[in-house]
Amino acid sequence: MEPQESGGLRSVLLTQLDTAWALTQYHLNGLTTQECLLRPARKGLHVEQGTDGVWNAEWPESEGYDIGPASIAWLTWHMGFWWSMVHDHSFGTGSLKREDVHWPGTAEGVQAWITRLHDQWRSAVMGLDDSELHASKRTRWPLENRPFADIVAWVNLELMKNAAELGYARFVLAVADRVDESDVAADGSHETDV
Repeated sequence: MEPQESGGLRSVLLTQLDTAWALTQYHLNGLTTQECLLRPARKGLHVEQGTDGVWNAEWPESEGYDIGPASIAWLTWHMGFWWSMVHDHSFGTGSLKREDVHWPGTAEGVQAWITRLHDQWRSAVMGLDDSELHASKRTRWPLENRPFADIVAWVNLELMKNAAELGYARFVLAVADRVDESDVAADGSHETDV
């Protein structure tokens, strides 16, 4: 983390971003494509490669616990999705849609994608002064009619949440007992010690 100038709303928001980014980098470091594609349960949000080679993410109909835990591939897609959306709607054309955001297909691609999004976002926020952060001119997604500082704070919270989810998923997968096909019953059920 680089030291920030003292005082000012932008300085506080960038310090929060830098803290969330440090945790994100910690959990992205060493991530493998295999980890991304492992599913922690039989049911849960995931990505799927289409016949065109493009990786698309499932979209939840609800946020109930019964949808199951997401794969790391889905978690990293979601991170790239919201960050792409908020950047496009705040500093771009505002035309990007969920269906336009695809998972990169590899852990290396994820790391490059998320790092690029971070760098673009941080640079854009660095270019704003406190009066622009208090204005709502750039506030178009996911909130409207709020000071832009609320969007920057939302990004910081969302990034920290996603970093925690990513870390938790990596910890679980690192010690999960993987089930061999021979251990799966005819009905597809099995028990794991997760």
